[in-house]
Amino acid sequence: MVLCWASFTLASALDASVSYAKFKSYNQGYVEVYLHIVGSTVNFVTVDSSEYQAGVEILILFKQLGQIVKFDKYRLNSPRSPFPMDFIDQRRFGLENGTYTIEVTVKDLHLEDNTKVFDQVFTLDFEREKIQQSDIQLLSSFRPDSTSNQYTKNGYYLESLPFNFYNKNHSQLIFYSEIYNTDQVLDEEFVIRYAVERIEINGDTKTVILGHKKRKPAPINVLLLQKNIAELESGNYNLVVEVRDRSNQLLSSKSLFFQRSNPYLKEKETLNADLSHEFVSELDPEALDYGLRAIAMNVRENEVEVLNMVIANEDLASKRRFLFSFWVRQNPNNPKLVYDQYMEVAKAIDKLYASGFGHGFETDRGYTFMKYGKPNDIVSVDNDP
Repeated sequence: MVLCWASFTLASALDASVSYAKFKSYNQGYVEVYLHIVGSTVNFVTVDSSEYQAGVEILILFKQLGQIVKFDKYRLNSPRSPFPMDFIDQRRFGLENGTYTIEVTVKDLHLEDNTKVFDQVFTLDFEREKIQQSDIQLLSSFRPDSTSNQYTKNGYYLESLPFNFYNKNHSQLIFYSEIYNTDQVLDEEFVIRYAVERIEINGDTKTVILGHKKRKPAPINVLLLQKNIAELESGNYNLVVEVRDRSNQLLSSKSLFFQRSNPYLKEKETLNADLSHEFVSELDPEALDYGLRAIAMNVRENEVEVLNMVIANEDLASKRRFLFSFWVRQNPNNPKLVYDQYMEVAKAIDKLYASGFGHGFETDRGYTFMKYGKPNDIVSVDNDP
């Protein structure tokens, strides 16, 4: 098939996230390499009349004392799509204990010199008769999966998080970790302690999430957890996983740094927020008025007069900010989600109780439904004229 250049142009230099994590199988240590390619920074070409595809060349080298001891070179194509989209890959490499330099080169196949190189030194030092831990792997998602491929491990499909960063749309912290050789050291149950520690300005840490899991000794113990971080403030954090015996003595510990951006957690922070990339910026004047009228029964008592003034005013910016502020209080991480869910109900009630005197949710029955929810019982009384 002949490839023609698409109309998509390169927005910026190639942006590829490369990370890795160290694990141990029953017989050998191995390294997983995670790649995430930002679609807007590579060139997509047409593959048919309506779909486009990008391609990159990946070169992964493992070196010791300047000598290449293992490598892989391959072509990675994005999914076919009507528009540029991000795409990912993951590879595993079995390695003996030792110190290595990992070097990863990502090259755009459709634009010369659009390349990114990543390199870092790491040490693999897994032992057979000592309690040890894998690296902590942050995940975008997971699900049970019994098939065998590069994304599955111990019965789960694990999609790695591209960056150690959680933006305002993230509400869940998902992570995976393995503990090794507890059966060689312990003969009774032990405790896995996990914690999220906020790093204060002075360098001290404060525990904001804490939990424990009891486990029995085994060659490999798996920890796969999902924690709600909707109320986690913006800042720098450490995710810590510890192994402790029944007397609470520390046997092993691993930590991972991550960052959190949660700009709308505090109400005052929405006053000067840039709404150009929020859902309210896409609403036309009619949709804004409809959305504002639909929340009238649920705004705070001291906001009723302000809402009426905003609706009567022609200032679209004020309308967008009021509507956004209302929904960001309900869900600071994903206000659009709760807005969409609410408006789905509002439109149904509007249709159910429609009248010639305003929207259906503005009638007595509609107002009550939107404020207090679905009634437990409905009694119908037919009046014979």
